Amino acid sequence: MRLGPYTLASNLFLSPLAGYTNLPMRLTVREIGGLGWATTDLVNARSLLEKNRVALQLVASAPADRPLAIQLFGSVPEEMRDAAAMCEALGAQSVDINMGCPVKKVVRIGGGSAMMNELDKTAALVRGMIAAVKIPVTAKMRLGWDDDNLTAPDLARVLEDVGVAAIFVHGRTRAQGFSGTVNLAGIRSVVAAVKTVPVIGNGDITTPAAARHMLAETGCAGVSIGRGAFYDPWIFRRTEHLIRTGELLPEPDFNERLRVLRIHFERYLEFYGEEHGAKLFRKVAPWYAKRFGPAKPFKNRMITIQSRADFEAAIAEFVGWRAQFCDDRGELLEKFAPAPMIASFMRDPDEAEVYQRDSIPVPKGPVEVW
Repeated sequence: MRLGPYTLASNLFLSPLAGYTNLPMRLTVREIGGLGWATTDLVNARSLLEKNRVALQLVASAPADRPLAIQLFGSVPEEMRDAAAMCEALGAQSVDINMGCPVKKVVRIGGGSAMMNELDKTAALVRGMIAAVKIPVTAKMRLGWDDDNLTAPDLARVLEDVGVAAIFVHGRTRAQGFSGTVNLAGIRSVVAAVKTVPVIGNGDITTPAAARHMLAETGCAGVSIGRGAFYDPWIFRRTEHLIRTGELLPEPDFNERLRVLRIHFERYLEFYGEEHGAKLFRKVAPWYAKRFGPAKPFKNRMITIQSRADFEAAIAEFVGWRAQFCDDRGELLEKFAPAPMIASFMRDPDEAEVYQRDSIPVPKGPVEVW
């Protein structure tokens, strides 16, 4: 797969996930393997230009964090243009424009999904950004504002004409938020709308089989994984192997999950400092615990940690408690093992390599109140 001048190691992308896809996570996922491209959390163009501390932290990177796109949101052409140039100066390999975020605070300033409603205005903004940088500019969109305004194919054609290097499409409308299931036909319509620009599909990719299914059903050039990658950091390695060989690698065992959990935690402490990093990691550890089997005491303990010592004590306590559910080899007894996973849009739950879908946390309630 190619994106602009870059030849990628795989056609698998890490989607921006606000509050999660920071440098510690990106480095951890890259180290596991299989990932071709990653994008930062969305960052406000104006805040970046003002060198806001939080904005600079969002775009912080490292030599091992390549190739990397910085995702910008905003609606003022001059700010987006200058912020793109700043991203290039910071060493980013690409700038991604957020045209899909449904959250009110982004939409009300004309950014995110609102950009899908004014194609001429959006085209002019993107044209200015492309002219200001030498690195590729890409766009992330949804299928449209709602079912009556499915503008993604038209917007994709406009963006191809102005010169974007790739288009990422989440297969839901803004009105849907994260409800329902991904619309593969909608993604396929965007693929059909453009001539040469690669389209990368996104939405409900929680298993390697789901990624392969989206590629087959939509004709997209690659898939971008968000919440599924945080639930399962091994998904890129396992998906790349499945696509390349047809073999589905087994899920990592408990010891491997603990090993990567510790690496992820240590990177949080390196990046944020021990106390702040430990507190921020409170919302990360429960994702790993989803495949631990019985883990309620672990989750309850992890949301109180304040230091490395607290973290290690919580793991030690959990390992001792968990032993009652395991056999002599330390493996979970069958009745306590996590249920298999299946992607929500799969049609054949009996297919051997498809896993049962676990719950992935998303914002709740009407999208207008997010």
